[in-house]
Amino acid sequence: MLGRGEAVGVGEALSILRSSYTAPEPGREEVSLHEALGRALAADIISQTALPEFPRSSMDGYAVFSADTFGASEQIPAYLKLAGEIVMGEAAPVLLLRGQAVAIPTGGMLPEGADAVVMLEYAQALDTGELEIMRPVAPGENVVQPGDDIKAGETAFTKGHRLRPQDIGAMAGIGITYAPVFKRPKVAIINTGSEIVPADKTPRPGQVRDVNSYTLAGMVRLAGAIPVLKGIFRDEYGPIREAAESAISECDAVALTGGSSVGNQDLTAKIINDMGKPGVIVHGVSVKPGKPVIIGVVSGKPVFGLPGHPVAVAVCFELFLRPLISEISGKIDPLEALGIPGVRVVEARMARNYSSVPGREDHLGVALRKDEGELWAYPVLGKSGLIFTLAKAHGTAVIPADRPGIAKGEKVMVRLFD
Repeated sequence: MLGRGEAVGVGEALSILRSSYTAPEPGREEVSLHEALGRALAADIISQTALPEFPRSSMDGYAVFSADTFGASEQIPAYLKLAGEIVMGEAAPVLLLRGQAVAIPTGGMLPEGADAVVMLEYAQALDTGELEIMRPVAPGENVVQPGDDIKAGETAFTKGHRLRPQDIGAMAGIGITYAPVFKRPKVAIINTGSEIVPADKTPRPGQVRDVNSYTLAGMVRLAGAIPVLKGIFRDEYGPIREAAESAISECDAVALTGGSSVGNQDLTAKIINDMGKPGVIVHGVSVKPGKPVIIGVVSGKPVFGLPGHPVAVAVCFELFLRPLISEISGKIDPLEALGIPGVRVVEARMARNYSSVPGREDHLGVALRKDEGELWAYPVLGKSGLIFTLAKAHGTAVIPADRPGIAKGEKVMVRLFD
């Protein structure tokens, strides 16, 4: 614990949390597809129909029996009798006989007897009512067969899949308009500090407007959870503990901002310990900014004591709360199983030298610029209490704990903000 020993590494802190807390499966609900974006499926989605449900053309052209075109060329065309046309949105009205062709638009239903489509540019309708074909087609050419997209009985999406716009469109395509999803977890936000006043108030000397509630609530929403704002509390044990106990009873996780350092008015660790076992499991992580972060478990729910500085809040959220929210949302990220981070990461070159302390993971806010086709990361320097250093940055360059720094021109991985 901070002040009583060495701070632990980021990976160790996450391991301690996982060994002390088991995320329960969230509740379930059904929502309209219009409300399902970003939600995690609570059950597998099985298609009850094939898509497409009928053979259809993938080109504008002419539906034919492919054998009638074999050997066709510009020098020796094949000639078929035109027997009508297919209208979009209607069942094919004709039975195609050998030696016949029908005009068909892209997406049109193939008539019975046809097994291929000659593209418009390789055929010419003649005044005699015949069709001149200058290129052969193979069986199935330019045709989308029933079930080519998905077959009846096939699993479209698995439980835990986070729904994207294209997934929602695919579900609509197989006639599913409501999705079974996990309920979004609730994350309580308790802002502490005698110096904090609401953002709509004019602060007196020594006071500052509330920044963290707004920043943290936005991050919680983007991560797929529901922020529950409990208010701003002075550095007093009783009101903060009462708010924390209420938050634990109502929500799936709790985040307190401020009060995580070692000092006379820093009450977060004491409150977490007093509320129940195991209480505080980590106090102090080898990360900059955010070293004083507290991680606890009370009544089977995770409780975080975040530093009061906005940049430290953002870094600690990305490291600890975002992966937790993903877990308690029921999400399964298939890309993470492939070793691809769940957050967007780009590679860039450092625009200047930056020194770090070995043994500490540094998260440096950077602004990205492109120069001669390469991305460069420019440090946005400032103390962790300055919110506009965060607002001006595109993401954070991560300096690993085993590095003494990054030299100008060296490549770094940048975690992009949402």
